[in-house]
Amino acid sequence: MTSLAGKTVLLTGASRGLGVYIARALAREHATVVCVSRLKSGLDITCAQIKALGGKGISIPFDIKNVTELSTLKQHINKIVGSVDIIINNAGIEIYGDFVDYSLEDIQSILTINLLAAAELTRLFLPSMLERRTGHIVNIASLAGKKGVPYNSIYSASKAGLIMWTDAMRQELAATDTNISVICPGYISETGMTVNSRVSVPWLAGISTPIDVANAVIRAIKQNNSEIIVNQNLLTANMTKLMFAIGQFCPEFVDKVYQWLDIVKLNRRRANAKNFAADHITAPVHHYEIRHKKS
Repeated sequence: MTSLAGKTVLLTGASRGLGVYIARALAREHATVVCVSRLKSGLDITCAQIKALGGKGISIPFDIKNVTELSTLKQHINKIVGSVDIIINNAGIEIYGDFVDYSLEDIQSILTINLLAAAELTRLFLPSMLERRTGHIVNIASLAGKKGVPYNSIYSASKAGLIMWTDAMRQELAATDTNISVICPGYISETGMTVNSRVSVPWLAGISTPIDVANAVIRAIKQNNSEIIVNQNLLTANMTKLMFAIGQFCPEFVDKVYQWLDIVKLNRRRANAKNFAADHITAPVHHYEIRHKKS
């Protein structure tokens, strides 16, 4: 898909954080952006920014945690815009804490919003894309899905699931004209977890801007990239890929690298932090709602 002009894009988690940056990037491509999130006030602001940048924004307040009602959301979207050309599954949530302190509700919330909702939205809209022989799905995952992150274990599991589901779907869709990509950001500046936690990220771990991630989304659609790792710059991103490759042979070595980079200490401090600020459904290692779990 070389041009997004005139395309209709469904963007979840559009009211805050990374979702806003993605919406702006889509607006510059003159796309119509169907913005979905829980907070109408935030969606209205996002849609105003989209209009100012040359796109068209449509606000639909909806909590995608209600996965059994996503078919109703689809019907509503179809009535307003007709068909959807692109889905960007951006909404997500993470809860820091010791695993033993998670409740079943915590686990269900993370897995539902981060993985099940993305899969169900895609399941609902994909048949139309296949019928029209077009379409692109972009899943916003995380480096935490490539290598488990301590004190954020269920988030890691949800993002690993999103990455592997994308991988499987890419193979299923290989003979079609519908494509799928996954974006794996590392730590992100200016928005979400990195800002809200008030805990500095080790510089060797790499940190990117939300604009970097938004640009990666556009690039993935235009160039049909299967996977893009966003981690500060090309050198850091390639070093990250190499580390993950080494981890396939010696996971304990990468465990030690994470300790050396103070990533384990960083997340422990986040898990134990008092007055940990919460952001809405679009911001954290990348883009979401972040919650603190007291032990």
